[in-house]
Amino acid sequence: MSKILLVAAGAAGYVLGARAGRGRYDEIVELTQRVWTNPKVQRATSDVQHRAREQAPLVGEKIGDAAKKAAASVQSKVTSNGSDTTSSNPNIAGPQGDLP
Repeated sequence: MSKILLVAAGAAGYVLGARAGRGRYDEIVELTQRVWTNPKVQRATSDVQHRAREQAPLVGEKIGDAAKKAAASVQSKVTSNGSDTTSSNPNIAGPQGDLP
């Protein structure tokens, strides 16, 4: 996947920065269209999209689990200190939102 991105970025950079004229630009556009409409490229694109859709719920679960673990870790550190960390720092608003 990263090779395709690298080639696409290189081609875009060449097209934008080249001074080869309209003929070369038209050649690059035609080549790009041929590559993009190639059945193998279309099949690979479809496969990647399908896999991403299949994996999305699993990724969402893992992100949710990681967020819960992080929240639990922060909560355990706050409670192990014996006090709310915002009340010990005069530059942070307390529970009522008032600054000292």
